[in-house]
Amino acid sequence: MKAPTATHPGTQSTAAQHEAVKTNAKPFGLRDKIGYMFGDLGNCFILGLVNSFLMIYYTNVLGIAGGVVGILFLTARIIDAFADVTVGRIADTTALTSEGRFRPWIRRMKYPFCLITIIMFLPFMHSLPMSLKIVYIFISYLVYGIFLSAINIPYGSMASAISADPDHRASLSTFRSLGSAIGGASTGFLIPIFMYAQAADGRQVVSNMRFFIIAIVCSLLAFLSYNMTYKLTTERVQIQKHEKVSAKDLLKGMAKNKALLALVAVDLFIVINQILSGTTTTYLFNDYFHNKQAMSIALLFTYGTVILLAPFATWVIKRFGKKEASVVTLVFSSALYFIMYFMHIHNAWVYLVFMFVATLGFSLFNLMVWAFITDVIDYHQYVTGYREDGTVYGVNSFARKVGQALAGGIGGFMLQLIGYQSSTNGGAVQSIAVENRIYGLANLLPAALLLIAALILAFLYPLNKKTIDDVDAKLKEINNQD
Repeated sequence: MKAPTATHPGTQSTAAQHEAVKTNAKPFGLRDKIGYMFGDLGNCFILGLVNSFLMIYYTNVLGIAGGVVGILFLTARIIDAFADVTVGRIADTTALTSEGRFRPWIRRMKYPFCLITIIMFLPFMHSLPMSLKIVYIFISYLVYGIFLSAINIPYGSMASAISADPDHRASLSTFRSLGSAIGGASTGFLIPIFMYAQAADGRQVVSNMRFFIIAIVCSLLAFLSYNMTYKLTTERVQIQKHEKVSAKDLLKGMAKNKALLALVAVDLFIVINQILSGTTTTYLFNDYFHNKQAMSIALLFTYGTVILLAPFATWVIKRFGKKEASVVTLVFSSALYFIMYFMHIHNAWVYLVFMFVATLGFSLFNLMVWAFITDVIDYHQYVTGYREDGTVYGVNSFARKVGQALAGGIGGFMLQLIGYQSSTNGGAVQSIAVENRIYGLANLLPAALLLIAALILAFLYPLNKKTIDDVDAKLKEINNQD
């Protein structure tokens, strides 16, 4: 690969700032796809545990009020959001190594990240005074979020460094989503089966010791998966940067990138929906349907539908475009959740049928989201002249973390608002009114959030199929890529 020489009228020359480094790497292939898949497989062994079950662990094992948990999640996600951008800038500005720019982060950060996950579920903490419990959850969860940024931002940025070919990147997005789906489906299906123990009165209650064992198993699986990512992937697009982009120029460039701004907004609402869906689904089947078997299947749907859609993703992208297909399916899912709310279904298995179809709709966007981000990274170079993979990815991740912060806060505060009763003995019996309010939250929230995301994507995101093809062609010329 040669150093860039040509410029687009809307960009600055990148020749002075960036120099492409020639590598003798093997051609892109299945090895890279499998390796990249393992990265999100590792992420989701841990994220599937934390995102879907940490709140119920805090409220039903540690006995912490939902409002306190909401404050924790809100605070942590805001800190994490800034950590994402910071890690992205550090990754972009550090010198290239023989391993590449992003792979060394995965090699190093897997140790502390997996360890802090186990620490969050220490079994003896439920017997501490409430003040110490709150200190414990705040410290451990904040540290967890920072280490997550340190491994996830380089991992996500690495997709644009593995290959410059847009079809290769689309396949990486598909395989990443497969890894996410397998990890998330495994945790979503199996954790509800193993997290309960039988109390003296015969009730099924959430077990602190079982959660500790689950955390150890999930962390071990994640550690092995990160090793596979490091060993199987290769960074082929290696750009040596001779000058750092000033903060002022960086911010100006971000403001020019309308695709980034729109995707940030879309991701904000999609992630709020994704996190709240995992949380409300857990409470819906635990307290409204009282059916832990159906809970396992419901959480499996959230990820399993991605696996079903994966074989068709590349064809859909080429035939319709990422933006066009995602808008249609998001609107469909939103409409179905509205219908489910007004039906007020009481049978868990009937509800699962409708939920499966609704999940298929928004899963298409989740399958394609990483390809959206690589398009936005390319578009950033197209409109500004600067190649800032880690920073652009970090900014988008900033939005995702803000979404997670809002989701954590909304989830905790809404539980308290509807009168949900916390417990230290595995779960309190909720009133009929509270159960019905849980059902309302589980359907109206995704209906509204998915509709907002679809409208933003339709009217504000500029990268339709034709525009992406034009950007790819121009960048190939700018970077003198063969």
